[in-house]
Amino acid sequence: MKKTILILLGVAVLVSIVYYTDRKLAPVQAVGDHPAKVSEVPSSVSFKSLDGKSVNLSDLRGKVVFVDFWETTCGPCKIEIPWLIELQQKYQAQGLTILGVAMDTDGQSVVAPWVAKERFDVNGAQLPINYPIVLGDDKSVEALGQELVGFPTTVLISRDGRIIKTTLGLVSFDEIEKDIKSQLGT
Repeated sequence: MKKTILILLGVAVLVSIVYYTDRKLAPVQAVGDHPAKVSEVPSSVSFKSLDGKSVNLSDLRGKVVFVDFWETTCGPCKIEIPWLIELQQKYQAQGLTILGVAMDTDGQSVVAPWVAKERFDVNGAQLPINYPIVLGDDKSVEALGQELVGFPTTVLISRDGRIIKTTLGLVSFDEIEKDIKSQLGT
């Protein structure tokens, strides 16, 4: 009898953990029936580029901005980068800016050489990252009103500076492209 109660208690705890984790890690979609989750990007959100210049999100207003929080050691991030290179090529003229926010603890000393040397297979061509890479930290993430639980984490920002969608983890190329196209109006 005690064994059965302990097993049932263990199952209940496990179900609670799975439920909480699923709720915590589920992508936040702020379109459609959830307009209350759409929020303005604070004008104070800025990052440092690899050459030390300040990059303010407010300067990108008028463009659709796809912010990608990533790390150089993140496997799923390395899968996503060639897709982002392709999407930047394909939609830049229509007003897309992909902004890669490197969250590596060692910052520029790791990120700059990695970005300079790495090449990615994009439709058979070996290409470098073709979108701006900036350095992020906990303060910049908090200023954007986000919480990073893992990588990649992406934030889609509309032309008028509203956060439209936040996604945790790797999703398909098609899903990313669909989200971007919904904001470009194509």
